[in-house]
Amino acid sequence: MENREDLKSMLPFLPLLLRSSNLFWPSQVVESLKTLSKGPFYSKVESGELLFNAISNIRDSLALPSMHRLSPFSREGYALFFDELISREEAAKWFADVVPTLAKLLLRLPSLLESHYQNADNLLNGVKTGFRLLGPQEAGVVFLGQELIGALLVCAFFCLFPVSDRDEKRLPTINFDHLFEDIYSSYSEKQENKIKCIIHYFERICLSMPEGSVSFERKVLPLEQLPLCVFYPKADFWIKSVVSLCTLEVHSSGFIEDQSSGALEVDFANKYLGGGALHRGCVQEEIRFMINPELIAGMHFLPCMEDNEAIEIVGAERFSNYTGYASSFRFSGDHVDKRDVDSFRRRRTRIVAIDALCNAGMEQYKLEYLLRETNKAFCGFLDQSKCDHKRLFRDGGLKGSQCIQAGKDDDVMVKDFPMDEAPSTSIEVALNGEESVKQVIRYSNKKGSWCEDPEAKIGIATGNWGCGAFGGDPELKSIIQWLAASQALRPSVSYYTFGLKSLQNLNQLSRWILLHGWTVGELWNMLVEYSSQRFNKETNLGFFAWLLPSLFAHEAP
Repeated sequence: MENREDLKSMLPFLPLLLRSSNLFWPSQVVESLKTLSKGPFYSKVESGELLFNAISNIRDSLALPSMHRLSPFSREGYALFFDELISREEAAKWFADVVPTLAKLLLRLPSLLESHYQNADNLLNGVKTGFRLLGPQEAGVVFLGQELIGALLVCAFFCLFPVSDRDEKRLPTINFDHLFEDIYSSYSEKQENKIKCIIHYFERICLSMPEGSVSFERKVLPLEQLPLCVFYPKADFWIKSVVSLCTLEVHSSGFIEDQSSGALEVDFANKYLGGGALHRGCVQEEIRFMINPELIAGMHFLPCMEDNEAIEIVGAERFSNYTGYASSFRFSGDHVDKRDVDSFRRRRTRIVAIDALCNAGMEQYKLEYLLRETNKAFCGFLDQSKCDHKRLFRDGGLKGSQCIQAGKDDDVMVKDFPMDEAPSTSIEVALNGEESVKQVIRYSNKKGSWCEDPEAKIGIATGNWGCGAFGGDPELKSIIQWLAASQALRPSVSYYTFGLKSLQNLNQLSRWILLHGWTVGELWNMLVEYSSQRFNKETNLGFFAWLLPSLFAHEAP
């Protein structure tokens, strides 16, 4: 265990000790947790204030440095929630049944981690899956069992994670002290209901522990061309793309998380995964992290995203229903997740976190920012773990270095296709117009991709990414995502407008474009021309009315 690089990377961020290949709690912590596990008659922990005292005692036993102090009003927040905001019946059940079970789960954390590391090297041949810090520009995947995730989240609830090095590593907040402090220092019903979602999750896993797994992948488009990789595209890539546009299905009502087609669901993310989930935030990303709390585990070991990165999470179970949005958000009861599971025991819920530009204003129309946003979405939407070369050539899709680097145990075959057998596409152009294209075909005897079923036709479910509080132009952002999904060879985009008036004609526009057989390159070029005019104040029309004035003349200002 001592020689494992993955474990070494996480030890500074865990409250456990390592000695003689064993992970363990300090003895005083064990005694405190054993006392809690026996219930309130023995532990005397039967209120929020006493629970916080118990948490403080455990933290003292860990000898955390003074810089690890909890938020000033977190004590009052725990007391307010458990002693005043929930019913006495709910509180009695929480302290009698849930807290003892959570203490037992924490006692198992060392053995759960040891078991995880023992099995991590055998899950995927040649691919690391162990619990580790997945830093910037480090493409990779981590698989965690749902029980281990539960134990990690209990650690966060008890505020036991060391925090001194998290800022240096650009890691998000992970302990729950801010979540509870905010309910006291600036009370709001939305904050109360966010906590209710988390508490409900703990109640559920204490009744029946899930037995599946969740994968967390950092996806990277290399900034320089590397063997067997799709690299970060430049403008020329998009200008000359001949990839066909995929279908675009527009939904004026409904929610991304309720789609039933198995699509990759977009998290309108902060560059720090989870955004304000553990603070006061309560918009699209934060709500998703409350109803699927296992997503919070990724905040522990995934530093902030850079421009050429995305994070894909597969398997997070949904536990709560809700109503409202932002200040009107309310927990509305239990949710039974009925999505089936894959061969890795992950629920077929695929979520990709991509962070948009924040408050770019008119700058969003500059070419460099158009490119940044389109490449960000492309990174998130591209499944780099598989290569369907037959389809790519047949449909005029990506060629050249289309596949991500294979694992060291993979067999790789390289085959040359003369140019007269493979029409030129954007990647070939980006590869300096070589006389022939080297198509890399990856094959092996594995079960298949850890990201997606190789045979599945998985679309994108998205909406007004980067709009709202981030200030993005909804017409611009909808087209950018359509371009990225098409170039990533996704079969379809399900776009949820949430009733936004500026997108009421998106369906009509997309039908016209598809009817005329436009390619990614053609639509990109029109978007660039429009954006240049908009930035230079040569037009103040929206993109839809600018592109098709005869259809949308009534929208002219």
